[in-house]
Amino acid sequence: MQTVKGFFARLSRLKGTPLAPEQRLGKDAVTALMIHCCFQFGASMSGLFLNLYLWRLTQDLVVNGVYNIVVFLVTPPAFAIGGWIAKKRDRMVTYRLGIVMIAVFYLFVVIAREQVAQYYIWFAIFNGLAAGLYWTGYLVIQYDVSTEANRIRFLAMNMVFFNSAGLAGPALAGFIIQRNEGLQGYIFIFTLAFVMFLIAAIVSLRIPMVPTHHKAYYLKLMGIVMSRNKRWLKALYSFFVLGLFQGIMLFLPNILLFQTVGREDWVGYLGVFFSSLTVATGYVISRKAQKEHVRKYVLLSTTGVAIGSGLLLIQVEFWSVATFMILFSICNPLAINTLTSYYYRLIGSLPLKGQLRVESVVMRELFLNVGRVVSITLLIVLAGDLHSSWLPVILFAMAVLQYLLILCIKERGNEESGQEQYQAKQGLGEKHH
Repeated sequence: MQTVKGFFARLSRLKGTPLAPEQRLGKDAVTALMIHCCFQFGASMSGLFLNLYLWRLTQDLVVNGVYNIVVFLVTPPAFAIGGWIAKKRDRMVTYRLGIVMIAVFYLFVVIAREQVAQYYIWFAIFNGLAAGLYWTGYLVIQYDVSTEANRIRFLAMNMVFFNSAGLAGPALAGFIIQRNEGLQGYIFIFTLAFVMFLIAAIVSLRIPMVPTHHKAYYLKLMGIVMSRNKRWLKALYSFFVLGLFQGIMLFLPNILLFQTVGREDWVGYLGVFFSSLTVATGYVISRKAQKEHVRKYVLLSTTGVAIGSGLLLIQVEFWSVATFMILFSICNPLAINTLTSYYYRLIGSLPLKGQLRVESVVMRELFLNVGRVVSITLLIVLAGDLHSSWLPVILFAMAVLQYLLILCIKERGNEESGQEQYQAKQGLGEKHH
């Protein structure tokens, strides 16, 4: 732990003025980053190659698409269940349960081997449930361990650690897979991922549970909140729009890269390069980003991914896919960080002084996954294989639609009263004291 804290201290002295005390990360925030780093090391190996594993087994883009649709359909109900557990027990119970289930999922993959393709629907259901529980817990923890003053920095450092772990994972996975016959390398990678998730579960014990008397679960009342808080409702719409692009990007790029380079190890090495760009972007965001420039950041991000996806309309070859991924790796973190930080600020403005943070996370995931399902369904219906001319068109259309994000977010203006800021501080004060 002291080593990690020392790293943060050195990082803060590299450039610019020293961080103000209120911007520094607390012990639980650092621990959360450590856990997520372990999680991502396993996920970057296994998740990146799981879709490729299905592709190698079936050579069918529809199978990959249906698998991801099922995952995203199951995830919102899993978030609702995870939210209920978090409210009735604690968000750490949901979090640890999610980590263990993800570990068990990859253990099942190792046991099933080639039969994963035969039972891929069941694997998708289990994966969606496990992922929903994990992300419910972690998204609430992100809110709890950060404050209004350091949240944008915490999210940026989370991105740096998340993608730094992703640097080694894909390269190691690609190296192992390429040097094993058949699909044995994939099995070894899934086994290693299982071990990493178990380590993450153990480290999570360092974050204590927080006793609370507020155990009521208000999910069924969120429709009333949406009708009364239009700004928050538009923020939810922004995650739907984000999901339209994210759904395709969560599985298609690696398949396109494999099609253009023909080797798993090169997919892994390129993944390292793309992750390094994201790490660099995350560091810049942690030092330079300001929460007042939400629309500007979203505009820059959307323009970058739109230009990159437009290149695929010319030709789907290595140069266009690689250029698109470079622009995506640089621009996408800016949009994700900006929208998440913006949404967390809005949570503090909701009724009950921060007690709706769990329900807000569940609603966010619902809108996000609906967008993901819509875009993947369009991809399957209009572009059944990688050689369809519709594939780059759909990707470009989803990228351009990201401009709608600008209409869905509203920067805090001087005309707003101080009540929103007061509620945010009160909500954070109850959790941190």
